[in-house]
Amino acid sequence: MFSWAITFFIIAIVAALFGFSGIAQDMAYIGKILAVVGLVLALITFFIHRRSRHI
Repeated sequence: MFSWAITFFIIAIVAALFGFSGIAQDMAYIGKILAVVGLVLALITFFIHRRSRHI
């Protein structure tokens, strides 16, 4: 259990460094772009797969 506590403590420190350095806003913007790209690719894959089943 102590190793989990150390792991989460290190993750919290890294997240704090990103949050306090101003890089968080840039990462949020990149995350939004990647989410939209992922959604578009998922929809394209869904429709291609659906179309190939009916042929």
